[in-house]
Amino acid sequence: MAIRVAPLELDLRTCERARLARDARFDGLFYTAVTSTGIYCRPTCPAPAARTRNLRYYASAAAAAAAGFRPCLRCRPEAAPGSPLHRARSELVAAALRLIEQGALDAAGLPTLAARIGVGERHLRRLFAEELGASPLEVAATRRLLFAKQLVTDTELPLAQVAAAAGYASLRRFNAAFLASYGRPPRAVRRARAALPGTDAALVLRLPRRAPHDFAQLIEFFARRAIPGVESVTDHSYRRSFQLDAAPGWFEVSADGAAALTLRVHHPASAALGDIVARVKRMFDLDADPRAIARVLRGDALLAPLLRRWPGQRLPAAWDGFEIAVRAVLGQQVSVAAARTLAARVVDAHGGRCAQGEPFGVGRLFPLPAALVEAPLERHGVTRARAATIRGLARAVLDGRISLGGEQGLAQFERTLVALPGIGAWTAHYIAMRALGHPDAFPAADLILRRAAGQGRTLTARELEALSQRWRPWRAYAVMLLWRAS
Repeated sequence: MAIRVAPLELDLRTCERARLARDARFDGLFYTAVTSTGIYCRPTCPAPAARTRNLRYYASAAAAAAAGFRPCLRCRPEAAPGSPLHRARSELVAAALRLIEQGALDAAGLPTLAARIGVGERHLRRLFAEELGASPLEVAATRRLLFAKQLVTDTELPLAQVAAAAGYASLRRFNAAFLASYGRPPRAVRRARAALPGTDAALVLRLPRRAPHDFAQLIEFFARRAIPGVESVTDHSYRRSFQLDAAPGWFEVSADGAAALTLRVHHPASAALGDIVARVKRMFDLDADPRAIARVLRGDALLAPLLRRWPGQRLPAAWDGFEIAVRAVLGQQVSVAAARTLAARVVDAHGGRCAQGEPFGVGRLFPLPAALVEAPLERHGVTRARAATIRGLARAVLDGRISLGGEQGLAQFERTLVALPGIGAWTAHYIAMRALGHPDAFPAADLILRRAAGQGRTLTARELEALSQRWRPWRAYAVMLLWRAS
């Protein structure tokens, strides 16, 4: 019997107990494969339990697929929360996974992916095999297949658009991959499903989440920073307009019971749907494993009571890297409310419009880099120094001198950003937290953090940095807990 559940180090006994109890806390953290049927399942699968001698355990759906098993049509592995991203031990694998989730292997090959993160193909394949039990191409293929299966089952999207949204080069390739994995064509699976309720023009998807997930905390965080006209936040939902692939659109996220969030999307390009879903999942930190985070942070006397008080703490990422970088610069040494006011002025003067979103209160678009390269931001109350920093940031993005994507490790990301005038370590780490959703980003110079961690005195940035080493690799979650407590 083989067990491949690294790097979470779940032992065989734990997996057995979780499978037999159908424990939802482990859903998506490992998969069971049955040799007698050739099918892999979630640990919560309602099918009768298989004999132990016929079982294999795998760390991810991709690892199970790589071993020759097919996804279960009953428990639907595509409906499991989480992804391999939070299981990466190395920053190289984490960077590659972020790019794969953005579709980097849909249009380009492995050599291009390896070059973007600065390693060779063989080395990258070896790291993936060691950490995830599957190659980068196998991870990407499983991601495409499971996302396509979700679209087939849960939406009325035409199959050609399903293929494009999932990242397949053609409908023929999609049909072939689907038939090989499920033993039936996608059209047959769609015919066999229950009828879907009528909806408006929006495409509606259910995004699974792993409990505990503090959705209310995320909503509160976004509400305090929401730009009027771009974002609209209620007690139960988050809505915003955006521009992607040169086309405007908007989406809404709301709670769907304890196990999922509901995503409603308006966007004309079905090929952008995979990117939209990946960004929303990152914003609401749906791939996090609260058990792994708590295992590190609850051993600290400062953080343990905060974890008990807020067990579902998540890391609120941002929709767009350039947008959050500009907003971070605007927020330097001013209050959250003042930064929001400045951002609203910049949007009013230099942003575009999304007509589809206007009836829903989110018709404004945050300006792209080209709109801010020469923008006279000083007219809107932005200081001369910060205006110059934003213009320099926009120029660096357009020139390709900096990237706000996921292909960089944290140290390289910081070095690249602080090389720009007006951006220091605090701003770089804050951007890493929000743009990348990087779990170990840590703005050690933050005054509130230094006071909260000092418990009666204000630590220096160096003292706080030293203290934070015990919280790795989840320091960003410690930041959120300490900010929240303050």
